[in-house]
Amino acid sequence: MNWRKPIIYSLLYLSGSNILGYLDEIKKIENYPEEKIRRYQERKLKKILLHACKNVPYYRKTLKKAEVVKNSRIDLENFENIPFLTKNIIRKQGKNIYSKDYRKRKPYENTSGGSTGEPVRFIQDKRYNEWNIANKLWIKLKAGQDIGDKELRFWGSERDLLEGKESLKIRLRNWLYNRKELNTFKMSKEDMVSYADEINSYGPAWIEAYVQSIYEFAKFIKKKNLKIHSPENGILTSAGTLYPDMRKLLEEVFRCKVYNRYGSREVGDMACGEDSLRLSFWNHFIEVINRKIYVTGLNNYSMPTIRYDMGDIGKLDADGFNLSKLEGREMSMLRTNSGKLIPPEFFIHFIGVVYNNNSIEKFQVIQNSSGNIKIKVKLMDRNQFEKDKDKIEEAIKLEMGRCNVYWDIMDDISATHNGKYEYVRREI
Repeated sequence: MNWRKPIIYSLLYLSGSNILGYLDEIKKIENYPEEKIRRYQERKLKKILLHACKNVPYYRKTLKKAEVVKNSRIDLENFENIPFLTKNIIRKQGKNIYSKDYRKRKPYENTSGGSTGEPVRFIQDKRYNEWNIANKLWIKLKAGQDIGDKELRFWGSERDLLEGKESLKIRLRNWLYNRKELNTFKMSKEDMVSYADEINSYGPAWIEAYVQSIYEFAKFIKKKNLKIHSPENGILTSAGTLYPDMRKLLEEVFRCKVYNRYGSREVGDMACGEDSLRLSFWNHFIEVINRKIYVTGLNNYSMPTIRYDMGDIGKLDADGFNLSKLEGREMSMLRTNSGKLIPPEFFIHFIGVVYNNNSIEKFQVIQNSSGNIKIKVKLMDRNQFEKDKDKIEEAIKLEMGRCNVYWDIMDDISATHNGKYEYVRREI
């Protein structure tokens, strides 16, 4: 019996949290017919636009100029006139982009993940956070993972890395939620053997993980032919793009379903699913324009983010409520001389799978000019690598056109500051 669930529910109720109410609302509306979903989403969109116009200096000017607000009424016909919100605009505007009443909304500070090297400060609040948590719970419930069931997070922990242990508050929370955490900031071979033992001993029903970290871990498990527990409800990957070769390996190694979640620290979790990703239309209004993803948050009234440029590339289904394709960050795609974008999936497939005959352990592709590609590699077999690299170069030049390929043999390739592995990066 799951005794934790009623205790967690009681504590949420006593704390005055609205999480369970929001979760009930999501359960109610997730299966609405399309037209009813659109009306629901439009009501929330109009409400936050009107709030932004009345209370946020930047949007007071912007929305009126776009003719979205007329006589205190919202005209969504002109929504596309609103300029995109970028990180540069947020930096320049500062508090002009905060709601004048944000201090009354139990605000807290967050920052963008900084994967472009330019983190930006955001203000979020209690309402936004509770909607975001309710959305996370809904994602788990859809996969059969209930509150209090055993779960494991394969995540990065700055505190564990710097201080050697998590705080008492976090340890108590993890005990109550029946959760174990493994730190992907520490991923040596010895760490990964230890992690495999811990997962086997703990036996989680659900694993939530950085996509790149769990992929590297799965490669290690397969290479070493280690035994690994299969989580019955599946694996949820996040904080990166789950490419087909990654999914295939995870399913093979862990013998379970693999879900992909798309989100960011700026706006929360936007979509989740196995093949296509169902949008969290109760939290976001998503647009895809010229393959680029823009999001309007529907629940953060302290700092509205309207048509925020995610810097990601994707494709919407015809109904507008599912991402049929998510290609990753624009800056993780290489650009040819003709302007064509090459997704990381190409390099992961040809360097990591097709032409990797157990010669390359890790790699990172960097484009620092239109005609130059540098590939950092950590090798397993130098002789085999010499046989493989010509085929890799040939495949890259066939796809990229004229370019020079340089190899940089490394002792190791470190994860980024936030614990993720970066396979491909464009520096131009």
